[in-house]
Amino acid sequence: MVACLVCLVSSFSAHADTSPRVGLLFVYELSKEHFQNEFPPFLSHYGITYNDPIVFKCNLQNYPDLPRWLRYSQRSPGHDGYLYGTPAPADQGRTVIEVTAINRRTYDTVRQRIPFTVATHGLRIPYQVEFFVPKRDVEEVLPSQIQKNFLNDLEAVWATNRLYVVNITSALDRGGRVPLPLPGLKEGVYIKVGSDVPFSRCLLQALEPMNQQRCSQHLRPILSCNEWFSPHIHIDWCNVTLTDLTQATPPAPGPTPGSGILPSEGEYDPPDSPEDREFYLDYMCSIMIPLVLALILFLILAYIMCCRREGVEKRDAKTPDIQLYHHQTIHDNTDELRTMAGGRSVPRPLSTLPMFNTRTGERMSPLQRPFDPDSSHIPLILAQQ
Repeated sequence: MVACLVCLVSSFSAHADTSPRVGLLFVYELSKEHFQNEFPPFLSHYGITYNDPIVFKCNLQNYPDLPRWLRYSQRSPGHDGYLYGTPAPADQGRTVIEVTAINRRTYDTVRQRIPFTVATHGLRIPYQVEFFVPKRDVEEVLPSQIQKNFLNDLEAVWATNRLYVVNITSALDRGGRVPLPLPGLKEGVYIKVGSDVPFSRCLLQALEPMNQQRCSQHLRPILSCNEWFSPHIHIDWCNVTLTDLTQATPPAPGPTPGSGILPSEGEYDPPDSPEDREFYLDYMCSIMIPLVLALILFLILAYIMCCRREGVEKRDAKTPDIQLYHHQTIHDNTDELRTMAGGRSVPRPLSTLPMFNTRTGERMSPLQRPFDPDSSHIPLILAQQ
């Protein structure tokens, strides 16, 4: 099937339960089923129903990335996507998010614009607790029903129902390692919950010295409220952080006056310029010594190549005498062989004659008789005519 491009631009009005509020967790679910209905209706034309894998690309309108407070997560093309985050006071105002859904089967696309208006909530939640749930992924705790179940279990521990989810963060965003692709291994999730009610005794027990010592020994702390949570929610009580915003944070201590800090009064007196330094010795060590070593090596090489050829020259001087003696020996031997060959009584071989006829056996030179067209009388060398 030829992939086609379908671009639909629509607008969703933000409603009360999805409006971001400063200081509280905001979650917007990108439903696969909703975007699946925006693609060409194969059911009405061909009677075919598809459950195609869909991936989402999200960005701020006219910008390539999302706002700094908003994050996007999708486990796989077969799962729904989530936009989540906690806006800060500086993020108030209207925000438009562009969501592009891509069908991985047909490569059709659908684009939608989702406007959000970040506003204040008017709540005061100075007591905040951050829990670490190691056996969960961030996509598993983002649905509203899962958050509601977690708050219901926490109400018995905190002894209040005025609880609000402040933030949810994946352990990977805190420097955690990516788990192996094995069943049961999760990345882990940090869940921060706030309230206007002070911490309960059970929550304070997690910070007692005895429990801190047990955590250092990789033992489970002794708490009276751990069993109040559902069995499928496993909380790491050794990794619980309590934050009390009602207590004024002491300012950071100022710098201690010393040699590197100016006094409160007086004028700046810069130090004197450093003394002049002589670099002649450094120059000699870095430049002259390598040059001297290179010159010594050059002289040694010249001596080996030029001054160690005395034996070779003597051998070269004797070479002409040896060559003359060798030539004279060959000449004497040749004369001796010719003298011995001339004293033989046997006839000379036909091959030594000036010209011979292999057919008739004649030993007369072809130059002494007229030219005969017979091939047997044609001289072997025509230049002798």
